[in-house]
Amino acid sequence: MNNDSTERLFRHLSDWLDAAAPGARLPSSRSLVAEFSASPLTVQRALDRLRAEGRIESRPGVGTFALATRRASASSDVAWQTAPLGTPRSTRTELSATLTEAPPEAIALHSGYPDRSLLPERTLRAAWARVGRTDASVVRPPAAGLPELRGFFAAELAERTAATSPAPGAADVIVTPGSQAGLSAIFHAVVGAGEPLLVESPTYWGAMRAADHAGVRLVPVPSGPRGPDPDAVEAALARTGARALYVQPTFANPTGACWDDAQRESVLRVARDRGAFVIEDDWARDFAMRPAPAPLACRDGDGHVIYLRSLTKSVSPAVRVAAVMARGPVRERILAQTQADSMYVSGALQQVALDVVSQPSWRAHVRRASAALQERRDALLVALREHAPGLEIERVPSGGLHLWARLRDGMDAQSVVAACRERGVLIAAGHEWFPAEPTGEYVRLVFAGPSPGRFIEAARALGEATQ
Repeated sequence: MNNDSTERLFRHLSDWLDAAAPGARLPSSRSLVAEFSASPLTVQRALDRLRAEGRIESRPGVGTFALATRRASASSDVAWQTAPLGTPRSTRTELSATLTEAPPEAIALHSGYPDRSLLPERTLRAAWARVGRTDASVVRPPAAGLPELRGFFAAELAERTAATSPAPGAADVIVTPGSQAGLSAIFHAVVGAGEPLLVESPTYWGAMRAADHAGVRLVPVPSGPRGPDPDAVEAALARTGARALYVQPTFANPTGACWDDAQRESVLRVARDRGAFVIEDDWARDFAMRPAPAPLACRDGDGHVIYLRSLTKSVSPAVRVAAVMARGPVRERILAQTQADSMYVSGALQQVALDVVSQPSWRAHVRRASAALQERRDALLVALREHAPGLEIERVPSGGLHLWARLRDGMDAQSVVAACRERGVLIAAGHEWFPAEPTGEYVRLVFAGPSPGRFIEAARALGEATQ
Protein backbone atom coordinates (compact mmCIF):
# COMPACT_ATOMS: atom_id res chain seq x y z
CA MET A 1 0.00 0.00 0.00
CA ASN A 2 1.25 3.52 -0.80
CA ASN A 3 0.98 5.68 2.34
CA ASP A 4 1.65 8.82 0.26
CA SER A 5 -1.46 8.09 -1.83
CA THR A 6 -3.56 7.72 1.29
CA GLU A 7 -2.20 10.98 2.71
CA ARG A 8 -2.86 12.91 -0.51
CA LEU A 9 -6.41 11.63 -0.73
CA PHE A 10 -6.98 12.36 2.96
CA ARG A 11 -5.82 15.97 2.52
CA HIS A 12 -7.99 16.45 -0.57
CA LEU A 13 -11.08 15.18 1.23
CA SER A 14 -10.27 17.28 4.30
CA ASP A 15 -10.12 20.40 2.13
CA TRP A 16 -13.39 19.40 0.48
CA LEU A 17 -15.04 18.97 3.89
CA ASP A 18 -13.74 22.36 5.08
CA ALA A 19 -15.69 23.99 2.26
CA ALA A 20 -18.75 21.70 2.38
CA ALA A 21 -21.89 22.28 4.40
CA PRO A 22 -22.83 19.78 7.11
CA GLY A 23 -24.83 16.98 5.56
CA ALA A 24 -23.17 17.27 2.14
CA ARG A 25 -22.75 13.91 0.46
CA LEU A 26 -19.24 12.77 -0.40
CA PRO A 27 -18.47 11.16 -3.76
CA SER A 28 -18.86 7.39 -3.68
CA SER A 29 -15.86 5.17 -3.01
CA ARG A 30 -16.04 3.91 -6.57
CA SER A 31 -15.90 7.50 -7.87
CA LEU A 32 -12.90 8.30 -5.68
CA VAL A 33 -11.08 5.20 -6.92
CA ALA A 34 -11.62 6.29 -10.53
CA GLU A 35 -10.90 9.99 -10.01
CA PHE A 36 -7.65 9.54 -8.10
CA SER A 37 -6.50 6.23 -9.65
CA ALA A 38 -6.37 4.91 -6.11
CA SER A 39 -6.89 1.39 -4.81
CA PRO A 40 -10.11 0.62 -2.89
CA LEU A 41 -7.97 0.08 0.22
CA THR A 42 -6.39 3.55 -0.12
CA VAL A 43 -9.85 5.14 -0.35
CA GLN A 44 -11.10 3.13 2.60
CA ARG A 45 -8.18 4.11 4.80
CA ALA A 46 -8.60 7.79 3.99
CA LEU A 47 -12.30 7.57 4.83
CA ASP A 48 -11.52 5.64 8.03
CA ARG A 49 -9.26 8.50 9.19
CA LEU A 50 -11.97 11.07 8.52
CA ARG A 51 -14.53 8.89 10.29
CA ALA A 52 -12.24 8.50 13.31
CA GLU A 53 -11.89 12.30 13.48
CA GLY A 54 -15.67 12.66 13.53
CA ARG A 55 -15.79 14.54 10.23
CA ILE A 56 -17.97 12.11 8.26
CA GLU A 57 -20.59 9.48 8.89
CA SER A 58 -21.55 6.51 6.70
CA ARG A 59 -25.16 5.45 6.33
CA PRO A 60 -25.37 1.89 4.93
CA GLY A 61 -27.16 1.82 1.63
CA VAL A 62 -27.34 5.64 1.45
CA GLY A 63 -23.86 7.12 1.33
CA THR A 64 -21.21 9.05 3.29
CA PHE A 65 -21.96 12.56 4.58
CA ALA A 66 -20.11 15.52 6.07
CA LEU A 67 -20.61 16.23 9.76
CA ALA A 68 -20.45 19.59 11.45
CA THR A 69 -16.93 20.38 12.64
CA ARG A 70 -16.67 19.64 16.34
CA ARG A 71 -15.43 22.30 18.71
CA ALA A 72 -11.92 21.56 19.91
CA SER A 73 -11.75 20.60 23.57
CA ALA A 74 -9.06 19.80 26.08
CA SER A 75 -7.81 16.23 26.08
CA SER A 76 -8.92 13.99 28.93
CA ASP A 77 -6.25 12.79 31.36
CA VAL A 78 -6.99 9.10 31.88
CA ALA A 79 -3.48 7.99 32.85
CA TRP A 80 -4.66 7.55 36.45
CA GLN A 81 -6.64 4.46 35.36
CA THR A 82 -3.46 2.41 34.87
CA ALA A 83 -2.88 1.86 38.59
CA PRO A 84 -6.36 0.69 39.68
CA LEU A 85 -6.81 -1.47 36.58
CA GLY A 86 -3.46 -3.23 36.93
CA THR A 87 -2.20 -5.80 34.42
CA PRO A 88 -4.95 -7.14 32.16
CA ARG A 89 -5.91 -10.70 33.04
CA SER A 90 -6.79 -11.54 29.45
CA THR A 91 -3.96 -12.10 26.99
CA ARG A 92 -6.25 -12.24 23.94
CA THR A 93 -7.11 -8.58 23.53
CA GLU A 94 -6.86 -8.04 19.77
CA LEU A 95 -10.06 -7.80 17.78
CA SER A 96 -10.39 -10.96 15.71
CA ALA A 97 -9.73 -10.49 12.01
CA THR A 98 -13.01 -12.28 11.37
CA LEU A 99 -14.88 -9.32 12.90
CA THR A 100 -13.22 -6.67 10.73
CA GLU A 101 -15.74 -4.59 8.79
CA ALA A 102 -15.20 -5.03 5.07
CA PRO A 103 -15.05 -2.00 2.76
CA PRO A 104 -17.90 -2.05 0.22
CA GLU A 105 -15.55 -2.83 -2.69
CA ALA A 106 -13.64 -5.62 -0.93
CA ILE A 107 -14.11 -9.34 -1.48
CA ALA A 108 -14.84 -10.62 2.02
CA LEU A 109 -13.54 -14.15 2.65
CA HIS A 110 -12.88 -13.52 6.34
CA SER A 111 -16.19 -13.18 8.19
CA GLY A 112 -17.67 -16.19 9.96
CA TYR A 113 -21.27 -15.16 9.21
CA PRO A 114 -23.23 -16.20 6.12
CA ASP A 115 -24.35 -13.66 3.56
CA ARG A 116 -27.94 -12.48 3.97
CA SER A 117 -28.90 -14.35 0.77
CA LEU A 118 -28.32 -17.55 2.77
CA LEU A 119 -30.71 -16.49 5.55
CA PRO A 120 -34.50 -16.98 5.75
CA GLU A 121 -35.02 -13.23 5.41
CA ARG A 122 -38.67 -13.21 4.32
CA THR A 123 -39.66 -15.67 7.06
CA LEU A 124 -37.64 -13.68 9.58
CA ARG A 125 -39.28 -10.36 8.73
CA ALA A 126 -42.73 -11.94 9.01
CA ALA A 127 -41.75 -13.40 12.39
CA TRP A 128 -40.69 -9.99 13.71
CA ALA A 129 -44.03 -8.52 12.61
CA ARG A 130 -45.99 -11.28 14.34
CA VAL A 131 -43.96 -11.18 17.55
CA GLY A 132 -44.33 -7.40 17.73
CA ARG A 133 -48.07 -7.89 18.24
CA THR A 134 -47.65 -10.32 21.15
CA ASP A 135 -46.87 -9.97 24.86
CA ALA A 136 -43.30 -11.17 24.22
CA SER A 137 -42.34 -7.53 23.72
CA VAL A 138 -43.31 -6.54 27.27
CA VAL A 139 -43.19 -9.69 29.43
CA ARG A 140 -40.14 -11.15 31.18
CA PRO A 141 -39.50 -14.75 30.06
CA PRO A 142 -38.48 -17.63 32.36
CA ALA A 143 -34.81 -17.60 33.34
CA ALA A 144 -34.08 -20.87 31.51
CA GLY A 145 -35.92 -19.74 28.38
CA LEU A 146 -39.33 -20.10 26.77
CA PRO A 147 -40.61 -23.66 27.30
CA GLU A 148 -41.61 -23.95 23.63
CA LEU A 149 -38.15 -22.96 22.38
CA ARG A 150 -36.47 -25.27 24.86
CA GLY A 151 -38.78 -27.98 23.58
CA PHE A 152 -37.64 -27.33 20.00
CA PHE A 153 -33.97 -27.79 20.90
CA ALA A 154 -34.71 -30.93 22.92
CA ALA A 155 -36.85 -32.44 20.15
CA GLU A 156 -34.04 -31.88 17.63
CA LEU A 157 -31.75 -34.07 19.69
CA ALA A 158 -34.46 -36.56 20.61
CA GLU A 159 -35.02 -37.31 16.90
CA ARG A 160 -31.53 -38.82 16.67
CA THR A 161 -31.03 -40.13 20.19
CA ALA A 162 -30.30 -43.84 20.36
CA ALA A 163 -33.04 -46.06 21.76
CA THR A 164 -30.64 -47.17 24.50
CA SER A 165 -30.24 -43.59 25.80
CA PRO A 166 -32.86 -41.42 27.51
CA ALA A 167 -34.20 -38.75 25.17
CA PRO A 168 -33.48 -35.16 26.24
CA GLY A 169 -36.39 -33.02 27.36
CA ALA A 170 -37.16 -29.31 27.58
CA ALA A 171 -36.18 -29.39 31.25
CA ASP A 172 -32.59 -30.17 30.22
CA VAL A 173 -32.27 -27.04 28.06
CA ILE A 174 -31.11 -23.51 28.94
CA VAL A 175 -31.52 -20.72 26.39
CA THR A 176 -28.57 -18.30 26.22
CA PRO A 177 -27.95 -15.02 24.34
CA GLY A 178 -25.75 -16.63 21.68
CA SER A 179 -23.20 -19.41 21.83
CA GLN A 180 -20.43 -17.11 23.10
CA ALA A 181 -22.46 -16.44 26.23
CA GLY A 182 -23.16 -20.16 26.53
CA LEU A 183 -19.46 -21.00 26.34
CA SER A 184 -18.62 -18.37 28.94
CA ALA A 185 -21.24 -19.74 31.34
CA ILE A 186 -20.07 -23.32 30.83
CA PHE A 187 -16.40 -22.50 31.35
CA HIS A 188 -17.10 -20.48 34.50
CA ALA A 189 -19.49 -23.04 35.99
CA VAL A 190 -17.89 -26.32 34.97
CA VAL A 191 -14.15 -25.64 34.70
CA GLY A 192 -13.39 -22.58 36.83
CA ALA A 193 -10.57 -20.07 37.03
CA GLY A 194 -7.09 -21.56 37.07
CA GLU A 195 -8.32 -25.01 36.10
CA PRO A 196 -7.32 -26.91 32.93
CA LEU A 197 -9.57 -27.39 29.91
CA LEU A 198 -8.61 -29.68 27.03
CA VAL A 199 -9.16 -28.21 23.57
CA GLU A 200 -8.41 -29.38 20.05
CA SER A 201 -5.54 -27.63 18.32
CA PRO A 202 -6.49 -25.76 16.21
CA THR A 203 -9.87 -24.82 17.66
CA TYR A 204 -12.50 -22.05 17.55
CA TRP A 205 -10.95 -18.71 18.51
CA GLY A 206 -14.14 -17.57 20.27
CA ALA A 207 -13.95 -20.52 22.65
CA MET A 208 -10.40 -19.54 23.53
CA ARG A 209 -11.56 -15.96 24.19
CA ALA A 210 -14.35 -17.22 26.45
CA ALA A 211 -11.95 -19.53 28.30
CA ASP A 212 -9.45 -16.72 28.73
CA HIS A 213 -12.19 -14.48 30.13
CA ALA A 214 -13.10 -17.22 32.62
CA GLY A 215 -9.47 -17.60 33.69
CA VAL A 216 -9.40 -21.17 32.37
CA ARG A 217 -6.04 -22.75 31.50
CA LEU A 218 -6.08 -24.26 27.99
CA VAL A 219 -4.43 -27.60 27.32
CA PRO A 220 -4.08 -28.19 23.54
CA VAL A 221 -4.51 -31.67 22.07
CA PRO A 222 -3.44 -32.15 18.42
CA SER A 223 -6.40 -32.65 16.11
CA GLY A 224 -6.48 -33.80 12.49
CA PRO A 225 -9.08 -34.51 9.79
CA ARG A 226 -10.72 -37.17 11.99
CA GLY A 227 -10.44 -35.21 15.21
CA PRO A 228 -8.08 -35.74 18.17
CA ASP A 229 -6.47 -39.10 18.94
CA PRO A 230 -8.55 -40.64 21.77
CA ASP A 231 -5.37 -41.99 23.36
CA ALA A 232 -3.91 -38.46 23.39
CA VAL A 233 -7.13 -37.17 24.98
CA GLU A 234 -6.96 -39.85 27.67
CA ALA A 235 -3.29 -39.14 28.36
CA ALA A 236 -3.94 -35.39 28.63
CA LEU A 237 -6.85 -35.93 31.03
CA ALA A 238 -4.68 -38.17 33.20
CA ARG A 239 -1.67 -35.84 33.08
CA THR A 240 -3.48 -32.56 33.83
CA GLY A 241 -6.42 -33.69 35.95
CA ALA A 242 -8.73 -31.77 33.62
CA ARG A 243 -12.42 -32.51 34.02
CA ALA A 244 -13.63 -31.24 30.65
CA LEU A 245 -12.83 -31.34 26.93
CA TYR A 246 -14.14 -28.75 24.45
CA VAL A 247 -14.71 -30.07 20.91
CA GLN A 248 -16.50 -29.38 17.63
CA PRO A 249 -17.09 -32.90 16.22
CA THR A 250 -19.18 -31.69 13.27
CA PHE A 251 -17.47 -29.41 10.70
CA ALA A 252 -14.93 -28.04 13.14
CA ASN A 253 -13.95 -24.39 12.92
CA PRO A 254 -11.43 -23.93 11.33
CA THR A 255 -10.41 -27.32 9.91
CA GLY A 256 -13.82 -28.51 8.70
CA ALA A 257 -13.18 -31.94 10.27
CA CYS A 258 -16.19 -34.17 10.90
CA TRP A 259 -15.71 -37.11 13.25
CA ASP A 260 -17.01 -40.49 12.16
CA ASP A 261 -19.08 -42.72 14.43
CA ALA A 262 -16.09 -44.67 15.70
CA GLN A 263 -14.25 -41.50 16.69
CA ARG A 264 -17.30 -40.17 18.53
CA GLU A 265 -17.72 -43.40 20.48
CA SER A 266 -14.01 -43.54 21.35
CA VAL A 267 -13.82 -39.99 22.71
CA LEU A 268 -17.06 -40.42 24.64
CA ARG A 269 -15.76 -43.67 26.14
CA VAL A 270 -12.62 -41.88 27.32
CA ALA A 271 -14.76 -39.20 28.99
CA ARG A 272 -16.86 -41.85 30.74
CA ASP A 273 -13.81 -43.78 31.93
CA ARG A 274 -12.16 -40.62 33.25
CA GLY A 275 -15.32 -39.11 34.76
CA ALA A 276 -15.00 -36.01 32.58
CA PHE A 277 -17.35 -33.74 30.66
CA VAL A 278 -17.32 -33.27 26.90
CA ILE A 279 -18.44 -29.78 25.86
CA GLU A 280 -19.85 -30.33 22.36
CA ASP A 281 -20.18 -27.18 20.25
CA ASP A 282 -22.53 -28.08 17.38
CA TRP A 283 -22.19 -24.70 15.66
CA ALA A 284 -22.64 -25.89 12.04
CA ARG A 285 -25.57 -28.29 12.40
CA ASP A 286 -27.64 -26.27 9.89
CA PHE A 287 -24.82 -26.15 7.31
CA ALA A 288 -24.41 -29.84 6.48
CA MET A 289 -23.93 -30.52 2.76
CA ARG A 290 -24.54 -34.19 3.36
CA PRO A 291 -25.99 -36.03 6.39
CA ALA A 292 -23.66 -35.81 9.37
CA PRO A 293 -23.38 -38.30 12.24
CA ALA A 294 -25.61 -37.74 15.25
CA PRO A 295 -24.22 -35.40 17.92
CA LEU A 296 -22.33 -36.89 20.84
CA ALA A 297 -25.20 -35.75 23.05
CA CYS A 298 -27.47 -38.28 21.31
CA ARG A 299 -25.17 -41.07 22.49
CA ASP A 300 -24.91 -39.97 26.09
CA GLY A 301 -27.29 -41.08 28.80
CA ASP A 302 -25.26 -40.24 31.88
CA GLY A 303 -24.71 -36.49 31.62
CA HIS A 304 -21.13 -36.51 30.34
CA VAL A 305 -21.95 -34.34 27.31
CA ILE A 306 -22.79 -30.64 27.62
CA TYR A 307 -24.30 -29.71 24.27
CA LEU A 308 -24.26 -26.23 22.73
CA ARG A 309 -26.40 -25.33 19.73
CA SER A 310 -26.84 -21.85 18.19
CA LEU A 311 -29.34 -20.33 15.76
CA THR A 312 -27.42 -17.07 15.32
CA LYS A 313 -25.67 -17.98 12.08
CA SER A 314 -28.51 -19.89 10.44
CA VAL A 315 -31.47 -17.67 11.41
CA SER A 316 -29.85 -14.22 11.63
CA PRO A 317 -26.90 -12.50 13.34
CA ALA A 318 -29.53 -10.10 14.73
CA VAL A 319 -31.18 -13.01 16.58
CA ARG A 320 -28.52 -14.09 19.05
CA VAL A 321 -30.18 -17.15 20.52
CA ALA A 322 -28.49 -20.41 21.50
CA ALA A 323 -29.13 -23.31 23.85
CA VAL A 324 -27.13 -25.40 26.30
CA MET A 325 -28.37 -28.92 26.98
CA ALA A 326 -27.08 -30.64 30.14
CA ARG A 327 -28.31 -33.24 32.60
CA GLY A 328 -27.99 -33.38 36.36
CA PRO A 329 -26.38 -30.93 38.82
CA VAL A 330 -24.18 -29.45 36.09
CA ARG A 331 -27.27 -27.98 34.44
CA GLU A 332 -28.17 -26.13 37.62
CA ARG A 333 -24.67 -24.69 37.89
CA ILE A 334 -24.74 -23.49 34.30
CA LEU A 335 -28.20 -21.97 34.80
CA ALA A 336 -27.00 -20.12 37.90
CA GLN A 337 -24.06 -18.74 35.91
CA THR A 338 -26.25 -17.61 33.01
CA GLN A 339 -28.54 -15.82 35.46
CA ALA A 340 -25.52 -14.07 36.99
CA ASP A 341 -24.24 -13.07 33.54
CA SER A 342 -27.41 -11.99 31.75
CA MET A 343 -30.48 -12.78 33.95
CA TYR A 344 -32.46 -14.04 30.93
CA VAL A 345 -32.64 -13.81 27.15
CA SER A 346 -35.03 -11.30 25.56
CA GLY A 347 -38.41 -12.96 25.21
CA ALA A 348 -38.96 -11.20 21.89
CA LEU A 349 -35.74 -12.61 20.44
CA GLN A 350 -36.63 -16.09 21.67
CA GLN A 351 -40.12 -15.83 20.19
CA VAL A 352 -38.75 -14.67 16.83
CA ALA A 353 -36.33 -17.59 16.72
CA LEU A 354 -39.10 -20.01 17.68
CA ASP A 355 -41.43 -18.56 15.06
CA VAL A 356 -38.84 -19.02 12.30
CA VAL A 357 -37.84 -22.60 13.15
CA SER A 358 -41.48 -23.61 13.65
CA GLN A 359 -42.49 -22.64 10.11
CA PRO A 360 -43.02 -25.48 7.59
CA SER A 361 -40.53 -23.69 5.34
CA TRP A 362 -37.66 -23.88 7.85
CA ARG A 363 -36.29 -27.28 6.90
CA ALA A 364 -36.69 -26.52 3.21
CA HIS A 365 -34.69 -23.34 3.75
CA VAL A 366 -31.92 -25.27 5.52
CA ARG A 367 -31.70 -27.68 2.59
CA ARG A 368 -31.57 -24.83 0.05
CA ALA A 369 -28.92 -22.96 2.02
CA SER A 370 -26.80 -26.10 2.34
CA ALA A 371 -27.03 -26.71 -1.41
CA ALA A 372 -26.02 -23.10 -2.08
CA LEU A 373 -23.07 -23.44 0.29
CA GLN A 374 -21.91 -26.56 -1.54
CA GLU A 375 -22.01 -24.69 -4.86
CA ARG A 376 -19.99 -21.86 -3.35
CA ARG A 377 -17.48 -24.24 -1.79
CA ASP A 378 -16.94 -26.04 -5.10
CA ALA A 379 -16.63 -22.77 -7.04
CA LEU A 380 -13.98 -21.45 -4.64
CA LEU A 381 -12.09 -24.75 -4.75
CA VAL A 382 -11.99 -24.70 -8.56
CA ALA A 383 -10.80 -21.09 -8.59
CA LEU A 384 -8.08 -21.75 -6.01
CA ARG A 385 -6.77 -24.84 -7.78
CA GLU A 386 -6.40 -22.89 -11.01
CA HIS A 387 -5.15 -19.55 -9.75
CA ALA A 388 -3.59 -20.13 -6.29
CA PRO A 389 -1.49 -23.32 -6.39
CA GLY A 390 0.47 -22.05 -3.40
CA LEU A 391 -2.45 -23.05 -1.17
CA GLU A 392 -3.03 -26.61 -0.01
CA ILE A 393 -6.57 -27.55 1.03
CA GLU A 394 -5.93 -30.45 3.39
CA ARG A 395 -9.58 -31.36 3.72
CA VAL A 396 -12.63 -30.54 1.61
CA PRO A 397 -15.35 -30.04 4.25
CA SER A 398 -18.78 -31.60 3.86
CA GLY A 399 -20.38 -28.78 5.81
CA GLY A 400 -19.70 -25.43 7.43
CA LEU A 401 -18.78 -22.09 5.90
CA HIS A 402 -15.06 -22.10 5.13
CA LEU A 403 -11.91 -23.75 3.80
CA TRP A 404 -8.73 -24.23 5.82
CA ALA A 405 -5.67 -23.77 3.62
CA ARG A 406 -2.01 -24.42 4.38
CA LEU A 407 0.69 -22.24 2.84
CA ARG A 408 3.86 -23.58 1.29
CA ASP A 409 6.93 -23.79 3.50
CA GLY A 410 8.64 -20.44 3.86
CA MET A 411 5.47 -18.38 3.51
CA ASP A 412 4.15 -16.18 6.28
CA ALA A 413 0.37 -16.08 6.77
CA GLN A 414 0.34 -12.52 8.11
CA SER A 415 2.23 -11.28 5.06
CA VAL A 416 -0.16 -13.11 2.74
CA VAL A 417 -3.15 -11.57 4.54
CA ALA A 418 -1.63 -8.09 4.16
CA ALA A 419 -0.86 -8.65 0.48
CA CYS A 420 -4.40 -9.84 -0.17
CA ARG A 421 -5.83 -6.84 1.65
CA GLU A 422 -3.87 -4.52 -0.63
CA ARG A 423 -5.55 -6.30 -3.54
CA GLY A 424 -9.01 -5.81 -2.03
CA VAL A 425 -9.44 -9.36 -0.65
CA LEU A 426 -9.97 -9.97 3.08
CA ILE A 427 -8.89 -13.30 4.58
CA ALA A 428 -7.88 -14.39 8.09
CA ALA A 429 -4.51 -15.73 9.22
CA GLY A 430 -4.67 -19.14 10.88
CA HIS A 431 -2.76 -18.25 14.04
CA GLU A 432 -6.01 -17.07 15.68
CA TRP A 433 -7.22 -20.67 15.92
CA PHE A 434 -4.21 -22.16 17.71
CA PRO A 435 -4.20 -22.25 21.53
CA ALA A 436 -0.40 -22.54 21.48
CA GLU A 437 2.24 -22.01 18.79
CA PRO A 438 0.86 -22.72 15.28
CA THR A 439 2.05 -25.98 13.73
CA GLY A 440 2.14 -24.39 10.29
CA GLU A 441 1.16 -21.32 8.30
CA TYR A 442 -2.57 -21.37 7.49
CA VAL A 443 -5.30 -19.06 6.26
CA ARG A 444 -9.07 -19.48 6.58
CA LEU A 445 -11.21 -18.70 3.53
CA VAL A 446 -14.97 -18.28 3.97
CA PHE A 447 -17.11 -19.21 0.96
CA ALA A 448 -20.36 -18.04 2.56
CA GLY A 449 -19.75 -14.32 2.05
CA PRO A 450 -21.53 -11.81 -0.20
CA SER A 451 -19.52 -12.10 -3.45
CA PRO A 452 -19.46 -15.67 -4.83
CA GLY A 453 -19.31 -14.25 -8.35
CA ARG A 454 -15.87 -12.79 -7.54
CA PHE A 455 -14.18 -16.01 -6.39
CA ILE A 456 -11.95 -16.13 -9.49
CA GLU A 457 -10.86 -12.54 -8.83
CA ALA A 458 -10.15 -13.45 -5.19
CA ALA A 459 -8.21 -16.56 -6.19
CA ARG A 460 -6.05 -14.55 -8.56
CA ALA A 461 -5.22 -12.13 -5.74
CA LEU A 462 -4.36 -15.08 -3.50
CA GLY A 463 -2.21 -16.54 -6.24
CA GLU A 464 -0.27 -13.29 -6.58
CA ALA A 465 0.12 -13.06 -2.79
CA THR A 466 1.45 -16.63 -2.52
CA GLN A 467 3.85 -16.69 -5.47
